[in-house]
Amino acid sequence: MTQNIAEVPAKTPVTLLGLGAMGTALARTWLAAGHPLTVWNRTAARAEVLAAEGAKVADSAAAAVAANQLVVVVLLDDASVDEALGGADLAGKDVVNLITSTPAQARARAEWARERGARYLDGGIMAVPPMIGVPESGGYVFYSGSQELFDEHRETLAVPTGATYVGDDAGFAALHDVALLSAMSGMFAGITHAFALIRKESIDPAAFAALLSDWLVAMAPAAHQTAEHLKSGDYTTGVASNLAMQSAGNQTLLDTAEGQDISSELLLPYYELMRRALDSAAEAADEEGTARMVDLLRR
Repeated sequence: MTQNIAEVPAKTPVTLLGLGAMGTALARTWLAAGHPLTVWNRTAARAEVLAAEGAKVADSAAAAVAANQLVVVVLLDDASVDEALGGADLAGKDVVNLITSTPAQARARAEWARERGARYLDGGIMAVPPMIGVPESGGYVFYSGSQELFDEHRETLAVPTGATYVGDDAGFAALHDVALLSAMSGMFAGITHAFALIRKESIDPAAFAALLSDWLVAMAPAAHQTAEHLKSGDYTTGVASNLAMQSAGNQTLLDTAEGQDISSELLLPYYELMRRALDSAAEAADEEGTARMVDLLRR
């Protein structure tokens, strides 16, 4: 039996502010999924190609906001939000802010939206533009703030990439985002140092990359042990490589860098923190893992 066209649920209309690489990728996924889309960009020429693909182009941010209840912001930074939305009527709107921001900025922006009569979600995009619209890419967006808003628009927000809600504190999406990116930054520092060590040797970088990638994947589950230690307060359970052992091994890493004529600047801050953890652990250094180092970073 053929379903009556009138019975097919209408797709949620979306307003999208900002058409950089990420904004354009998001726009195309919503258009492809049949969502009516209104777009605005400070540089109007960037909207022309999307107009050809079915998007409505607003001549101002305020006009774009007026077009739909759901307003998604993918502008350059927090200051850009003020500039674009300063003259817009946000009463009754659902604002989803996907700019990269700090937790403090996200919380302030949530209050800013509330004062203007809008519901608010902050987002942290864990993807690059080529991952958008590709379910198997593993990309997703952290969301925090109004759970009511998230639940109501979950299906629409999940069209471009995965949608993960992390709490009603508007700052939590940004905090999760930056925490993961910080871990990534540390990993990239290690990768950079590793390639520097082999750079002048007759070692194929591609073959080494395969070994390095597999090793990092094998070590990644250590994050779960750290989490369990922090939750329990017991830093000894299941420890295979204790603080004392790891600290002693650091000298070999530093000596090798010296021998290869490679700077240790990417390693030394972490090793210095490990020495502090070793001193604070005292007699427990032969039993504890590295979770103690987390507490030493807190001010």
